[in-house]
Amino acid sequence: MTVDSFKFLPGSIAAYYRNLPVQRDEPVPFTPLSKPLEQCRFALVTTAGIHQVGKEPPFDSEREKREPMWGDPTFRRIPREIKQEEIGACHLHTNNRDIILDLNIALPLQRFLELESEGVIGSLAPTSYSFMGYQMNTAEWRQRYAPEAAALMKEEGVDAVFLTPF
Repeated sequence: MTVDSFKFLPGSIAAYYRNLPVQRDEPVPFTPLSKPLEQCRFALVTTAGIHQVGKEPPFDSEREKREPMWGDPTFRRIPREIKQEEIGACHLHTNNRDIILDLNIALPLQRFLELESEGVIGSLAPTSYSFMGYQMNTAEWRQRYAPEAAALMKEEGVDAVFLTPF
């Protein structure tokens, strides 16, 4: 199935972004698991721009509206026991309505809790992480926020990350 990342943008803007050059790191970094899945602790990471209402602020979509080439590089923590009604979504480039109806399309917490209870994975970490997927300049994200989130995951004993890109 082909994913149209620009579906919700006006045609002229979508065409602009489709034609931007994409920088790729080669080779793709890969680290094999050091133990079987049933012993691994997983963290979930999404780039859907979700947050826990009342706990952490939404991503800065107002600045992005003023500066279309900017994307909020920060992250939000999502506890594994979060309830659907506690989810806020503010990504300007996706359909947030669907995420508000079912968090699992962006952050499959319920599916991973099922995998945990079935013994397929060792455990789901206490915290999942949400980033804003729209990042034209990744320098600040790479230098500050990604290492911060990685350190928090390491503190929670995370062995593997499952990423849902948006």
